[in-house]
Amino acid sequence: MGVNISAYRDIKKFLDDHKVELIAVSKTKPVEDILELYQLGQRDFGENYVQELVEKAEQLPKDIRWHFIGHLQTNKVKLIAPFVQLIHGVDSLKLLKEISKQGAKCNRVIDCLLQVHIAKEETKFGFDEEELRLVMDQLEVQGMANVQIAGLMGMASFTKDMQLVKAEFQKLKALFDKYPQLRILSMGMSSDYKIAVEQKSNMVRIGSLLFGQRV
Repeated sequence: MGVNISAYRDIKKFLDDHKVELIAVSKTKPVEDILELYQLGQRDFGENYVQELVEKAEQLPKDIRWHFIGHLQTNKVKLIAPFVQLIHGVDSLKLLKEISKQGAKCNRVIDCLLQVHIAKEETKFGFDEEELRLVMDQLEVQGMANVQIAGLMGMASFTKDMQLVKAEFQKLKALFDKYPQLRILSMGMSSDYKIAVEQKSNMVRIGSLLFGQRV
């Protein structure tokens, strides 16, 4: 299938016009496809699986900024801590503590996004509003010096009802506004990124529109 270059250029222009960062979701895709987008100037890529991310990072140019966007297990943090740019979807205090611990071992402060549960589906991970408040309050107390909460992320319901999606993004934006110290609001994927940008997302994760459907 390969990379849809014209789609990439159109999406990139739209996002650049709105000052939104594009994370190209390259999970399950070959290094050749990633290199093709790299040659066009793309530097931020997202992977879902730790082992796949580690293998690709070894094979590809060192100035790629790798984003871990999957559900991260605490025992795998040490494998990506030395080089990961941003860990999306942190959904527990336990995981945050482990990221800080591994960051200290690498002498790095690791940027993270806290995942907020905004969708109707029970399968999505994330904090609710009260849990988020507790975690933000805990950060100072817990002394996690090697982790930096850079922002929030959330995934909308998997639905054709775009009014519901819009409402879920609005809810996340309202939460984000309560924490002026945060800089990244990550919401929006291939099916709903334009709605997310309308609702003031400043980071989107796009895979299938760029790389084609996954097998």
